[in-house]
Amino acid sequence: MNPYASLLIMAAVALVVAVGGLALSAIVSPARRNRVKVANYECGIDPTPANTEHGRFPVAFYLVGMTFIIFDVEVVFLYPWATAFGRLGFFGLGAAVLFIGLITVPYILEWRRGGLDWD
Repeated sequence: MNPYASLLIMAAVALVVAVGGLALSAIVSPARRNRVKVANYECGIDPTPANTEHGRFPVAFYLVGMTFIIFDVEVVFLYPWATAFGRLGFFGLGAAVLFIGLITVPYILEWRRGGLDWD
């Protein structure tokens, strides 16, 4: 058997599951629309006339969220290091200290800039 056959079979099954799920949800889902379903949704806060007159949420709200995601993703890179810590020796320890230092510098700059303040 060709070594790529299993890969092609897996891709075909994934495609069938994806397209089948979309088709099934289009067939089974209710098509009734009401005011609640088509209303705008802003982070759990009801869009009142006072909110719509003053515009959307402040950009700082989204910047804090993106900052959290960026630092959270960077910390995920420490998990492989933690699982292979015993085999890496001093080189692995130095690389981890360097990585944590490189994460800490922008974190301190963001903190001093006031990007983590909610006010």
